[in-house]
Amino acid sequence: MDQLALLFVLLLGAVITVPLGERLGLPAPVLMTLVGVVLALLPFVPNVTIRPELILPLLLPPLLYAAVQRTSWRQFTANVRPIFLLAVALVFITTAAVAAVAHTVVPGLPIAAAVVLGALVAPPDPVAATAVAGSLGLPRRLVSILEGEGLFNDVTAIVLYHVAIGAVVSGTFSWPRAARELVLSAVVAVAVGLALGWLSQRLMGLLGDPTLQIGLTLLVPFVSYVLAEDLLGSGVLAVLVTALYLAEHAVDADDVLWRLAGNTFWQVVDTLVTGVAFGLIGLELHNVFGTAEGRGGLLTGWSVLVVATVIGVRLMYLLPATWLTKRLHKRRDYDEEIPVGWRETVVMWWSGMRGVASVALALAIPLRTADGAPFPGRDVIVFIAFAVIMTTLVLQGLTLPWLVKRLGVRADTDAERALERDLALRAAKAAKHRLKEIEQVEELPEDIAERLQRAAYDIGTRISPDIVDEERREWFARRAGRQRTLLRVQREMLSAARHEVLAARSEPGADPEVVDRVLLHLDVRSLR
Repeated sequence: MDQLALLFVLLLGAVITVPLGERLGLPAPVLMTLVGVVLALLPFVPNVTIRPELILPLLLPPLLYAAVQRTSWRQFTANVRPIFLLAVALVFITTAAVAAVAHTVVPGLPIAAAVVLGALVAPPDPVAATAVAGSLGLPRRLVSILEGEGLFNDVTAIVLYHVAIGAVVSGTFSWPRAARELVLSAVVAVAVGLALGWLSQRLMGLLGDPTLQIGLTLLVPFVSYVLAEDLLGSGVLAVLVTALYLAEHAVDADDVLWRLAGNTFWQVVDTLVTGVAFGLIGLELHNVFGTAEGRGGLLTGWSVLVVATVIGVRLMYLLPATWLTKRLHKRRDYDEEIPVGWRETVVMWWSGMRGVASVALALAIPLRTADGAPFPGRDVIVFIAFAVIMTTLVLQGLTLPWLVKRLGVRADTDAERALERDLALRAAKAAKHRLKEIEQVEELPEDIAERLQRAAYDIGTRISPDIVDEERREWFARRAGRQRTLLRVQREMLSAARHEVLAARSEPGADPEVVDRVLLHLDVRSLR
């Protein structure tokens, strides 16, 4: 098996593990990691030879862009404080704690190299957290906080990582210089993200065609990441800013086809890239175990201490941080989402899984310093980092569903239904209001006006039947039944039409382009 065949195996695994995970009640990223582990143990599977510096630019931009599609700028601004506490403060604290432990227990490991280890294992993975938490029916506030933490903690961790790498490679370190680099990285990233978001929005308007617009959205995250990195900014932050800008400004409410096709496209990209990313984590174990060379017991002992530090620090930090956030939340009328009770705090703690970013940063550690000497403790750092990744990802990922069920943490379905009902009413009122405006300037035939009145009424009741009383609900249910019968027969008719048109493709003299154009018309009609 060569590298290309291995890539296709990972892509196939990414598709298969989604339904398999749903049946087993297990997260797909965790299953994909286990698939990678199994592949790494097979003798005919080659070692992965991807250049480490390419892992982050190839995998993170599409994953981050897809994750941002599930959030909004309002949600981010409403949760700035919890996100700051988790994505910035907790990353600093975890990095410091891990660096202190590693510097103490690993003989000869310089403090700067220990900080490298701390920085690369500090950030929980955004993809793992959202994929695992989002499939468990957790309260939306918890998923929002985990998404925000996962999206922004990489920014802090990667900057710390680069500062520590620079200190080890050059042999010098300056706090003022590190602070300047941190500020410069953030400013450049925000500027690049906003500029590219604005430009992309204008280009989408010029392109018009949904196919070209979706193609542009695929390129934008990579361009944003690479451009920011070339200008000494944070590529991760630039992608987040660009994606948030486009999510708020590049949406045309009437562009239904682009929205449906775009969402489907990004779901496919997210599934495939996530599968490849977590499959690579499992495959890399083959190379990591090779670094032990008879020191397995010693390395395992150091790894256990670091893993315990990573997991323990998160719990010890979350307990007072959640309490403080609740106190401030009560004193000030903030529209932020915070954990309610110790059960939700425990679920947040156990959801801190490491993943793609940690793998990429571990593999990207230079082999040598500026004076040509080997990077101090590189093999040890990589081994411990993968121990943290596998323990948190597999152990926590496999046991999180059990923990959620045991603690009884569930989404507030009543609140979700209330919001759905409110939106249904607003949608129906907006439709009726627009119909009245049209009737004031245009005389509609009586039968058409009556039909449009029912259609405006149906808009809300189809979304949420609870907005009407029981009598009307029963009447609507009977009429909806007749409508479903009508739609079912229409679908059968359109299906027969599509089959006939497709059959014409194989007839002599048939022009495939004309056939596809007619088929597109039928497909759009079916969609409507």
